[in-house]
Amino acid sequence: MSLRNTLPLLTLGLLLAGCQHFLSPPAVEVRQVISEQRPEACPRTDETCPLVNIDTQVFADEPALNTLIDHRLRRMTINSPEATLPASLETYQQQFLRQAEPGWSSYLQAKLIDQHDSLLVIELSSYLFTGGAHGMPGRGFINYDREQDRELKLADVLLPGKEGAFWRVAAKAHQQWLLDNEHDAAFSRQWPFQQTSNVAFLRDQVLLKYDVYSIAPYSSGHPTLTISYAELDGIVKPAYLP
Repeated sequence: MSLRNTLPLLTLGLLLAGCQHFLSPPAVEVRQVISEQRPEACPRTDETCPLVNIDTQVFADEPALNTLIDHRLRRMTINSPEATLPASLETYQQQFLRQAEPGWSSYLQAKLIDQHDSLLVIELSSYLFTGGAHGMPGRGFINYDREQDRELKLADVLLPGKEGAFWRVAAKAHQQWLLDNEHDAAFSRQWPFQQTSNVAFLRDQVLLKYDVYSIAPYSSGHPTLTISYAELDGIVKPAYLP
């Protein structure tokens, strides 16, 4: 082969080798694990039987992520100042059922909602009913970087000194949410904008999800704000922009 023919092939080979660095990791293997426990003496046909339902996921070759999900779900079971972190989800099931009264229920869930580049985005959900007019739901997110093998916090994704700018953009999204839901000035005074720790970096947008009673009454559920990445240019690190 002549040198003239070799150079283009060599150049193509170097380009392909370099592109390997930018390829996304292969799709992660996920296994769903569901456990629903009731008191042994309580027949399943009895709708007043207390229950604990845990619907989680186990990720192949991601032990640190699995441990993190387990810890975060256990943390979501703490619903009073005197409550302590259960040693395991199985321990929580046993403790809850020992103390539960008829009609009580507890649900915990971890679900992969997006995967892009090296990020896995997991949504955590909880619902606890111990009597009264309604139960108490909870939400959270894990933005897990497979290459760095750790959870990304908001500060990890933003450029230095840009946290204030991020929340100003979020406040604009809140104003749009008020308009979309036809909330008036009196509503916004009673339920003003605030920050949330529940931030998900999805493939096409950033999602902020709020706890009940945070920026709206219980009847509004979990208010959700969305921010396009175009609005975050110069705020989010270029590596995390689409």
